Amino acid sequence: MNGVTDAVFTSWDFNPGLLFTTLVTALVYTCGSSQLRRRAPHRFGLSHLLSFYAGLSTILLALISPLHAFAGWLLTVHMIQHLLLMMVAPPLILYGAPYMPLLFGLPKSVLRDGVGRLLTSLILRKIGRFVSHPTSCWFAFVLTSITWHAPPMYELALRNSAFHELEHLSFLITALLFWWPIIQPWPWVASTPRWMAIPYLFLADFQNTALSAFLIFYERVLYPSYQGAPRICEMTPLEDQAAAGAIMWVVGSLFFLVPVGLITIEVLSASRVAVGRYRKRISLPESSRLLLLTPQKRA
Repeated sequence: MNGVTDAVFTSWDFNPGLLFTTLVTALVYTCGSSQLRRRAPHRFGLSHLLSFYAGLSTILLALISPLHAFAGWLLTVHMIQHLLLMMVAPPLILYGAPYMPLLFGLPKSVLRDGVGRLLTSLILRKIGRFVSHPTSCWFAFVLTSITWHAPPMYELALRNSAFHELEHLSFLITALLFWWPIIQPWPWVASTPRWMAIPYLFLADFQNTALSAFLIFYERVLYPSYQGAPRICEMTPLEDQAAAGAIMWVVGSLFFLVPVGLITIEVLSASRVAVGRYRKRISLPESSRLLLLTPQKRA
C-alpha cells in the first residue's frame, strides 16, 4: 500500500504546455470579465467567474493529477478522467459565459486585426451556425464517445501519447458543443424550442446506458492493455471493467437526467406563466362581467 501511496504523490504530471495554456486562458477571461462586469454586472457576476475557474481546474485535475498516470492501469480511473472532461468541466466553463469575456480580454490589436476579421467572415459564421446546431452537437458528442471506446481506438490511445492527447481534446471540444444548447451561455440565441432539450438529453443517456451496459456485462476483457497492466488493487481486469461501466452508467445518467428534470420544470413553469398572461389578457373587467350578469330590461 505504501508503494501505491508513494505513486499517488509522485505521479503529478505538471505539463508546462497545458499549465501555460490554462493560465493564459484564465488571465484573458479575467481581464474580459472585469471589463464586462462594469458594463453589465447582471450578466457577469462572481458566480460566472468562479464557475469558469472551476471548469479549468477540473481539466487540470483530469490531466495532470494521478488520474492521468493511473488511467493506463485501471479502466475505472480512466473512466473517471473521461467523465471529468465530458460531464463536469464543460458545463462549468459554459456557465461562465466565456464567449464575450475571452474576446474582450484579448489585446485590442489582436481582436481588431485577427479574431475580429475571422468572426465577421460569412463562411465562418455559416460554419459556426451549423456546428452549434443541436443536431450537430449531439452527433459530434455521441460519435466521439463511441469511436474512442471502440477497442482498436482505445488501445491506440493507451499506447500512443499523441493519440491519447487527441482523444482528450476531442472529448473536451465535443462535450463543450454538446452542453452548449443546454447551458445556453449568453449571448447565444437558441435555434430550437427549450423543450427539445429533453429528448436531446434522453437520447444521449440512452447511448451512455448502452455503452456502459456493454462494459458491465461483457464476459471478456475488452481492452487487452488492462489485462497485462500492474494490479494496484484487488480487482481483476474483468471486475475493473464492470466497475468502470457502472461508474459510467450511474454518474453519466445523473448528469443527463438531472438537467431533464430541471428543464421540464422550467418549461412547465413558462407554460403556466404564458397561460396566466393569456387569461388575464382576455378576461373582462369586473364592471363588464357585472353588466353581463345583470338582467336587462326590455324597451
